[in-house]
Amino acid sequence: MSTGPLMPKATAVWLVENTALTFDQIADFCKLHPLEVKGIADGEVAAGIKGLDPTVNGQLTREEIARAEANPAYRLKLAPPKVKLPEVKRKKGPRYTPVSRRQDRPNAILWLLRNHPELKDAQIMRLVGTTKTTIQQIRDRTHWNAAHLTPMDPVTLGLCSQIDLDFEVARAAKDRPQVAPESDQTLLPAEVTTAPEEEVQPFGDTSRPRREEEEKLDVDSVFAKLKQLKRPDDEEDEEL
Repeated sequence: MSTGPLMPKATAVWLVENTALTFDQIADFCKLHPLEVKGIADGEVAAGIKGLDPTVNGQLTREEIARAEANPAYRLKLAPPKVKLPEVKRKKGPRYTPVSRRQDRPNAILWLLRNHPELKDAQIMRLVGTTKTTIQQIRDRTHWNAAHLTPMDPVTLGLCSQIDLDFEVARAAKDRPQVAPESDQTLLPAEVTTAPEEEVQPFGDTSRPRREEEEKLDVDSVFAKLKQLKRPDDEEDEEL
């Protein structure tokens, strides 16, 4: 939505008195209601207000007025400013906390200290809009209301959004030093690690089963059992 001219009622008074523009065109340009513009023309509205020429202060050109007078469906356009002012950058201040929620901040701080100890004080200050002194008092249990504090989720209390909380937690986890995972494996004996590779196979070659050796062992055992089952008569026949 485009902005209207400075002093819209005074501009509307001048346009009503000095141009042949319709009420709708003036109302659209000055951001007023058409009935209000009609009231200005009838002298019922803006009585005593002196008209302001928008062509003098550079908000409207004579060519633009003439174009609108020739076409009642045309809508006036505000002239671009000749001097561009630099945008004022607003400094980001502390998070505003509604008065009705300020009493819940200590409970939210206690919840953050218990559930996310990795958060820094500056991060907690950004989330719930508190001071470093209050955080330290709650951490040391020296806060004036420490005995009655109850940990409460700041998202549930409306002190911060879940997105902001997740962002700060992920940021704190990223800054923490990584701890090497514990391993259950033990070192092999020195005899195993220093022996030649051909002689030592600590875990054995379990990828390929030795079928040939197993078959050979089975055949030998069968013949041994057959020899044990031979009768004495068969032995005498063999000697003869």
